[in-house]
Amino acid sequence: MKFSDFICRDAIRTNLEASEKQAVIRAMATSLLEAGKIQEKDYESIVEAILKREELGSTGIGRGVAVPHTKHPSIDKLIGTVAVSESGVNFDSLDGEKVHLLFLLVSPPDRPGDHLRALENISRQLRDDTFCRFLKQSKKPEDVWQLLEEADSNKFSH
Repeated sequence: MKFSDFICRDAIRTNLEASEKQAVIRAMATSLLEAGKIQEKDYESIVEAILKREELGSTGIGRGVAVPHTKHPSIDKLIGTVAVSESGVNFDSLDGEKVHLLFLLVSPPDRPGDHLRALENISRQLRDDTFCRFLKQSKKPEDVWQLLEEADSNKFSH
């Protein structure tokens, strides 16, 4: 599975202002709403589902990365977005570090395979220090998209 299979290009955000977990999740869900990927009537329950997942254990996986995610019945195809925070977000990460890169995923409950493949793809790509460094330095959504496309074409070594 490639980033281009599930990341919504119009929902990518750089220069994320929010510095607290809930505000960041809301900002990312709002970007999916504005891109037409989720409906307004489902917005609150999607945000709540993501926050509930965070209560089980932070999705801040370390090295400045978090992958908040959930499954939601209003979604018929896996969707996701990326956000970059220059100042960093307190995300209760496993390593205690602030998060600068966030990948948010929402998938249909009946497609667990897609959800897992997307998570695997993200974690595999994020093991590449060069990829992470370039993503964190991205100033514009187009820069992020270009890096995702390069990762999809195996431009980064693993």
